[in-house]
Amino acid sequence: MSEQFRRRLRIAQVAPLYESVPPKLYGGTERVVAYLTEELVRRGHEVTLFASGDSTAATNIVATHATSLRASGLATWGNSFHLPMLSQVFGDAKRFDIIHCHLDYWSFPFSRMVTTPTVTTLHGRLDIEQLAEIYNFYSEAAVVSVSDAQRAPLPKQNWVGTVYHGLPKDQLRFNPGRGRYLAFLGRIAPEKRVDLAIEISRRTGIPLKIAAKIDAVDRDYFEADIRPLLHTPGVEFIGEITEREKSDFLGNATALLFPVDWPEPFGLVMIEALACGTPVIARPCGSVPEILRHGVTGFIAAGIEDLADAARRITTLSRRACRLEFETRFTADVMAANYERVYLELLAERATQDAQIDGPEPLDLAGVGQGPDLATDVDAP
Repeated sequence: MSEQFRRRLRIAQVAPLYESVPPKLYGGTERVVAYLTEELVRRGHEVTLFASGDSTAATNIVATHATSLRASGLATWGNSFHLPMLSQVFGDAKRFDIIHCHLDYWSFPFSRMVTTPTVTTLHGRLDIEQLAEIYNFYSEAAVVSVSDAQRAPLPKQNWVGTVYHGLPKDQLRFNPGRGRYLAFLGRIAPEKRVDLAIEISRRTGIPLKIAAKIDAVDRDYFEADIRPLLHTPGVEFIGEITEREKSDFLGNATALLFPVDWPEPFGLVMIEALACGTPVIARPCGSVPEILRHGVTGFIAAGIEDLADAARRITTLSRRACRLEFETRFTADVMAANYERVYLELLAERATQDAQIDGPEPLDLAGVGQGPDLATDVDAP
């Protein structure tokens, strides 16, 4: 660790209010913020977490809303409820050495008003044409991507790093067994393509278990397009599961199916599967080729028949190799170390800017004009 990080940094972590930190059920961003916060605390930093009041991460928590917005039935009002929290964070900016936000572009106007270095991790998709103008307007804002692929729509942003997500090393158990079924874990939505997961199961005859959340916005899609497919032989819909249930669900699977059809920014469930030793079968969208090693930690294929063939061959892969990949690249301590490097660079940049603003030390002109003529002396033979 660098000398600068041998001292205790005062860090503000600013989480979305949609879920508690960590979330009780589904909630990828809030889960990552919890893991990062607790690892930074373990590494000796003073971390203040701005989050919902029902958050339980092991650090000092400042809440502007008592419960998560989803639990309160206020998720659609998220943008409004985040404004008081951002006002509080940046109103106290001088308390912190660095502010780390996880609210997309909502922190950008506030960061312009303070001198405390601010960095924002962009967790979502960036290929939304209507948002490009906003990001261009705040092009100076320091941002971190969660995969290199995520950057593609906004190549001119002030990218200061790519930091992959990480999980606590011992949170999920390694299971060396071959598994008994295919698993789908996450959210029911058109871009997640659970219909392809069901088709893979149908073509291979390998049972499929689906543990997934259904957001209100996707309820009609589920009823019209997915529910009829749940009658496929061997397909079991479990619904949303808790964090505690993931080790068994993923560890007992022969493979995780991740047949996404969108520019996936990261895909936390992929590294959750690897932590259990479970290989992943995925389509080559977004971050997938960065996270998986084809033929080592899973298979990457685009077409349905190739995906089905991958499912048939999945037991040829080493589950220990999957776990080793997780331990090497995707643990919370690796993630925190990478963010520390980002913080260091931003603090050094701020120090350089401050020095330029203050200018060089004033010259001591006492005695100028007395004594030898320096110019003459230099020119003299």
